[in-house]
Amino acid sequence: VQLQASGGGLVQAGGSLRLACAASGSIFDISLMGWYRQAPGKQRELVAQITRLGSTNYVDSVKGRFTISRDNANTGVHLQMNMLQVEDTAVYYCRCLRGGMSYWGQGTQVTVSS
Repeated sequence: VQLQASGGGLVQAGGSLRLACAASGSIFDISLMGWYRQAPGKQRELVAQITRLGSTNYVDSVKGRFTISRDNANTGVHLQMNMLQVEDTAVYYCRCLRGGMSYWGQGTQVTVSS
């Protein structure tokens, strides 16, 4: 499975960005897709994830501001980020789970300025 992330950039606090992650290769039976982020000097953390059946999970700090969604073919996932805060600045990574194996995409930088 190959994951291609896009959509990062520079935005002012209070603004919005939409991240996209496209999966290719052996994409059947992907059970879960999600987004993680890693800020400088911090550990990588889960931001949001969505299962094949549509169940979602968010880290508390983004609840009410971020929305994860996936396409019907289960080949991609999006992260709509609203009301961005400086604390959301990080490299965002796409991840999927298939057959018990974890796959990661390259990161995309999100920078929120005050």
